[in-house]
Amino acid sequence: MRTCGKGPQLLLKDYCPHMKIKLTSLRQYLLSHCSALVLCVGLLPAAYAEVLSVGPGKQFISPAVAATFAVDGDIVEIDGSGIYQGDVAIWKQNNLIIRGINGRPHLQAAGKSAGQKGIWVIKGNNVLVENVEFSGAKVPDKNGAGIRLEGTHLTIRNCYFHHNENGILSGKDKESIILIEHSEFQENGAGDGQSHNIYIGAIKELVLRFNTFRGAKIGHNVKSRAARNIIKYNIIRDGANGTASYQVDLSNGGYSVLVGNSIQQGQYAENYSLIAYGMEGLKNSDNRLYMANNTLVNDRHNGVFVKTAKGSEAWLYNNLFVGKGKMLEGPAQASFNLATESPGFVARMRGDYRLTADSPSIDKGSAEVLSGENDLLPRYLPSKDLPLLTRDIQGALDIGAYEFRVLD
Repeated sequence: MRTCGKGPQLLLKDYCPHMKIKLTSLRQYLLSHCSALVLCVGLLPAAYAEVLSVGPGKQFISPAVAATFAVDGDIVEIDGSGIYQGDVAIWKQNNLIIRGINGRPHLQAAGKSAGQKGIWVIKGNNVLVENVEFSGAKVPDKNGAGIRLEGTHLTIRNCYFHHNENGILSGKDKESIILIEHSEFQENGAGDGQSHNIYIGAIKELVLRFNTFRGAKIGHNVKSRAARNIIKYNIIRDGANGTASYQVDLSNGGYSVLVGNSIQQGQYAENYSLIAYGMEGLKNSDNRLYMANNTLVNDRHNGVFVKTAKGSEAWLYNNLFVGKGKMLEGPAQASFNLATESPGFVARMRGDYRLTADSPSIDKGSAEVLSGENDLLPRYLPSKDLPLLTRDIQGALDIGAYEFRVLD
């Protein structure tokens, strides 16, 4: 069968002039009667979108094959019982849902890359990727990504990115919104300081919530140039042996909100600051930073917890700063924060920053300072898992990301 640019209606006319077929079954006819994967299926209109099954014994043997067949609006379901080695793909379609089922499918780069960019290059708009694991992305320029985004708008949910040169890398797109939730990023980075657990370019908005970022290799755990950054209820940590630079690098400022995050810098951290705001120039029209009820732990011998650029505005409320170093370097207004070497954690060495009954943070925060146009009140505890852990406030608000409760 030809792989020309003819539409599917013409293809049927050419090859099946006497066959009567409903338009709703057109796609299935092509799939079942083609001996090869023909490109013309990709020209089917979105009205005929359907579920594509991927995996051993399924409709499509691999995600890369499904990527050549999918059309706008399709749902691609990848069986999680196997490992897909060297199975790299470029997704050009819009409004896709790509998700793992029956477990989490593992995409291992195994020395391969799509366009020398990563495991998946997403060129389509409004794509959701859910429950997929990406590892091992490496390319000659050391910017290999688990996912490289070149389209507009992306949602990542319940995914795992590890041991890539970048977990997620996006380009510049002033219209794009990226949402990442309930996902894990671990030990991504080429070790050159230019690649990171995630690296988000100059987009409209980045939303990070309920994720875990751990141990970026020399680079940052979170790096973003977005005009808006909403970062809530994440765990962002070096751990005992991590070598990340900044834990959060908001390189060009922007309207940024950090609420209810648990953030730790390890003893081997490459940089002395945990949070850096506008260090590569304030390139957005709105350069305000709000930080409320975060727990920040510095296990390095010295450092700066929050570093803000000249010309920016920052407000720090109810944050708990634990360890050595300066709380703040640069312009900011700060109130109801606590800096201490004795925070009253359940188990600091194990990374359990919940409060014990003798913690100086209990009932020392203020909910009143969080009111106003910005949504700063902490409603959940930091975690990547479901169900969400609500923050039950009893009495006055506690300082930091955790509210004291009697442990079970």
